[in-house]
Amino acid sequence: MNFSWKIVIDAGAISVALLVATIIRSRVRFFQRFMIPNALTAGFLLLPLYNYVFPGMGHQVNRLGELVYHLLNISFVAMTLRNAPPKIHKKSGGVVGTTTGILSQYAIQALTGLLLAYVLIVTVSPKLNPAIGLFLPLGFALGPGQAFAIGRGWEAIGFEGAGSLGLTFAALGYLWACFAGVWLINYGVKKGWLHQESLQAFQDKGIMTGVVPKDRERPVGARLTTDSEAIDSFSFHAGMVAGTYFLSFLLLKALTWALSFAGNAGRELAVNLWGINFIFSALTAQLVRFVMVRLKLTHVLDDSTLSRMSGFAVDYMVAGAIAAISLVFVGQYWMEILFLSTVCGILTTITVPWMASRMFKDYRFERMMMIYGCSTGTLSTGLALLRVLDPEYRTPVASDYMVSAGLTFLLAIPFILSINLPAKAGQTGDMAPFWLMVIISGAYLAVTLGMYVYLARRRTLAQAGKVWHP
Repeated sequence: MNFSWKIVIDAGAISVALLVATIIRSRVRFFQRFMIPNALTAGFLLLPLYNYVFPGMGHQVNRLGELVYHLLNISFVAMTLRNAPPKIHKKSGGVVGTTTGILSQYAIQALTGLLLAYVLIVTVSPKLNPAIGLFLPLGFALGPGQAFAIGRGWEAIGFEGAGSLGLTFAALGYLWACFAGVWLINYGVKKGWLHQESLQAFQDKGIMTGVVPKDRERPVGARLTTDSEAIDSFSFHAGMVAGTYFLSFLLLKALTWALSFAGNAGRELAVNLWGINFIFSALTAQLVRFVMVRLKLTHVLDDSTLSRMSGFAVDYMVAGAIAAISLVFVGQYWMEILFLSTVCGILTTITVPWMASRMFKDYRFERMMMIYGCSTGTLSTGLALLRVLDPEYRTPVASDYMVSAGLTFLLAIPFILSINLPAKAGQTGDMAPFWLMVIISGAYLAVTLGMYVYLARRRTLAQAGKVWHP
């Protein structure tokens, strides 16, 4: 019988690459020093295979992109099904400040990317799609899954190779998170921005190598909530995640059917909604969680197990996302990619410390590194940078971020729903939707600056010429 092995080939290739990357991280000091995530290394190991070797064997890369798309949505489901983090009753402004920092980077990166894309179009790249500018917030601040999913949606409306471009910007964002992030930590120590004892984790071999030393007690990663004789606890949680994801599929199917009655505009909107399925996956998971709370069934869910499942999905997603990059399309836009990503990286490295040092009242450097990691990579890179300063998460920085994540997500929905406007301009040649997105990005920046002024008060413009306010 002729069975399909494509998904097994993809899963097997990513698995082997992750294992090899783990060995490399545990033995090569360069990867330890810059805390390069194993998934990132695995993706770059697979990149030449998926571009030059597997196509010759009849294995297409688009299957890998589909795997990345589903893993992104699954990670959102697993994270959302967890218990809500404890509310922080503090006047430090940590939760609101973190939301302000993240949203301000969405706005700054979007506005910068759009305006720079316009400059490129009217000067050296007249055929450039104006939507390329939005790959800065998509790739840097939102991550590879979102950048790929939305990019694939843009391919349907004329932006050829947008999915690969989104993955490329996300990979470059990870590099900024690793190299510039570690440089920021060392520079902060040199300039006295934080205390030397905060860097004791650099001596922690387990953190640096990425493997728990054999002489150390292994932390508990999950707890059982079911009797294994009836059903394994992991199987139960996998069923909850997969079942919730299936419900999100049915929800989008119903929306697609309802929008079909609105004619071509409705059907086009439905196609775009599938590109941002991670939003509907999270909303469906919130609804499932709400029902379980009402029925008093939340005791059957273990947050640690759900975190492991989300981490699994993210590791495989990041490795697969980088491997799915098409070097053909990257070669066509290499100048624009290098220009936009470099400006974005420098701007993020300056604006995040500038705002954080004036906006927060406590744990300023730790909060700054968390925001920086999340604004150039994903939550995992933000936590990785934070662990260098706070290996046991004893500060409220991580918990404040988890509380702020829900608020950030809700406030970002209008921004994400407007994300297709520049691609529409590229499709029709009418730049009105492009400028509308510029206005929306500017409005987000204005709102976040207002939030910043409220939090910073007298420190709003204090020593404005210095990146870090002492």
